[in-house]
Amino acid sequence: MSMLTPPGMGGKYRITGDVYPRMRRPHRRRRIVLGAAAGALVLGAAGWGTLQLIDVFTGGDGRTTTAAGKQADCKPAPQVTVPPPAAALPKPGQITVNVYNATPRAGLAKTTADELKKRGFAIGKVGNAPAAYDKKVPGAGMLLGAPGAAKGGFSVLGTQLKGATTKVDARTTADIDLIIGTAFKTLDPKAAADAALVALAKPKPAAARC
Repeated sequence: MSMLTPPGMGGKYRITGDVYPRMRRPHRRRRIVLGAAAGALVLGAAGWGTLQLIDVFTGGDGRTTTAAGKQADCKPAPQVTVPPPAAALPKPGQITVNVYNATPRAGLAKTTADELKKRGFAIGKVGNAPAAYDKKVPGAGMLLGAPGAAKGGFSVLGTQLKGATTKVDARTTADIDLIIGTAFKTLDPKAAADAALVALAKPKPAAARC
C-alpha cells in the first residue's frame, strides 16, 4: 500500500505512486479578468469619443456653447474708424454750391440750384458745364472741389444726390461744383436726404460680434 492511501482504504480506492494529484482550478477567474479588461477598453473608447464630440461642438478651444450654438464668451468688437463727429461736418448753409449742367437738357442747372437753396445750401454760379465736362459726365452727377472738401463737404452735399462721384482739383476756395450728368433725373427726395444727413451726423457704433 502506498503511503498516499488513507488509513482504512484499499482495493480500488488505493492510491499508487508518490505524487499528489494536481487539481485544476475552474476557469472562472480567467473569465472575470478578461471581462474586466474588456469593460475597461469599452469605457476608455466611450470617454475618448465624448471628448471628441465636445471638441467638435466647442471649436476645439475648450469654450462652452449656449443653447443657440453661440460661444458663451463674447469678445468686444475691434475698434473701427467712424465718420467725423457732427461738429466737424459743415452745415448746408456753410457750403457754397456751383451748379453746372453737362447734359443736352436745358434748365436743369437752375431748377436744381433752386431746390438746393430751399434745402439750406448756399448757391454760387449756375450755368452750363465747362468744356472739359460738358456731356462727359455719364452718371447722375459729379462733385468737384478742393482737397479739403473730402473732409466733410462732399459727404454733406452727397446726401442730396445718391450715386454722385467726387473729384478734387487745384482750387483753393471752399465752394463745390455740382456737375449734372446725363443720367440725372432729379435730386433725392428731401425726406430721404434729411434722413441721410441725420445718419451722417450721428454714426452708429459697431455692434459686438461673438
